[in-house]
Amino acid sequence: MTALDDEIRVIETGRPPARFARGWHCLGLADTFKDGQPHEIEAFGTKLVVFQGRDDGELHVLNAYCPHMGGNLAQGTVKGDAVACPFHDWRWSGDGRCAGIPYARRVPPRARTRAWTSLERNRQLFVWNDPEGNPPPPEVTVPEIEGVHGPDADQWSDWTWKTLRVEGANCREIVDNVVDMAHFYYVHYGFPEYFKNVFDGHVATQYMESSPRADMELGTLSSGRLRSDASYFGPSYMIDLLYSDVGGGAEMEIVLINCHYPIDENSFLLQYGAIVKRLPGMTDEQAAEAARLAAEGAAVGFEQDVEIWRNKTRIDNPLLTEEDGPVYQLRRWYEQFYVDAADVKDEMTRRFEFEIDTRRANAAWRAEVEENLARRAAEPGNGA
Repeated sequence: MTALDDEIRVIETGRPPARFARGWHCLGLADTFKDGQPHEIEAFGTKLVVFQGRDDGELHVLNAYCPHMGGNLAQGTVKGDAVACPFHDWRWSGDGRCAGIPYARRVPPRARTRAWTSLERNRQLFVWNDPEGNPPPPEVTVPEIEGVHGPDADQWSDWTWKTLRVEGANCREIVDNVVDMAHFYYVHYGFPEYFKNVFDGHVATQYMESSPRADMELGTLSSGRLRSDASYFGPSYMIDLLYSDVGGGAEMEIVLINCHYPIDENSFLLQYGAIVKRLPGMTDEQAAEAARLAAEGAAVGFEQDVEIWRNKTRIDNPLLTEEDGPVYQLRRWYEQFYVDAADVKDEMTRRFEFEIDTRRANAAWRAEVEENLARRAAEPGNGA
């Protein structure tokens, strides 16, 4: 080995965690599970079944495989407040107890499956995962969104919602974006002019103000100046409060949800959706269309991210500059969800703030954009 070999930076890929993050995970819009049918969810290295009780009207989440002979309850039917296995009609109530076996004299005393703690909030369904089996602490409950639960909720559109399965990537890849100022220029085609992170307890926040690049085709979310206050509440559920300049001094308020749940250690389901507050004079239909366009704009951005994730390697020792932001601090914050509650260290939850000086980066980027525009204008057929 030469001296030069000693200086070469070697990527340490490490291994994804053997457990799944402790916290609330959004499974999707609650109404999608309220059609009287059982629904299969592939998550946390297994399969779950979600169903609505016909009598109690509640959504329930159980392990999908029947403890009797392994039938898939998601292929069964809802009968009363229970889901019936398609194999032998064993019926399982929302609390995980066997509610009946039509052909048997009695139910075995140990006939019980796992019932997952669930929550309906913001018109979405959440499930609590904890490898230790502890109940969710009240201080980490998913916050209510004012546009859904607030006094002016009638001024907001319904959710527009999309899902995207991401193979070959661990959930950490999407969370890393919280501190990644530079990728907003290279991947999402914007100028991040203000960029600050605050980590505090179980919440990680990114504050950003940006404007679009003139040399790129842009998604709806980037068509004008944009202010974004985006917070992860726990390991997988982000609420992004967006304020978009629509011209004439008007500003559109958008709530964008960016959430995911792990399928296994190397894949996850990405979900995102938007609601929009009606501007003065805007009809319900126009607000719904604005929400759809906002979600479409988000889709462009997420698809750009996914293309990167699918082709990059995992890296535990990234080589960073000051402008790359507090990657290692973010990962320390994120680690709290992968250790036992008793092993959460103060450094994982202690308040931390970091603001990136974006001036040099934006000066270089604006010069590059001007060069791109000038070169484009000089090309034959462009009026030069």
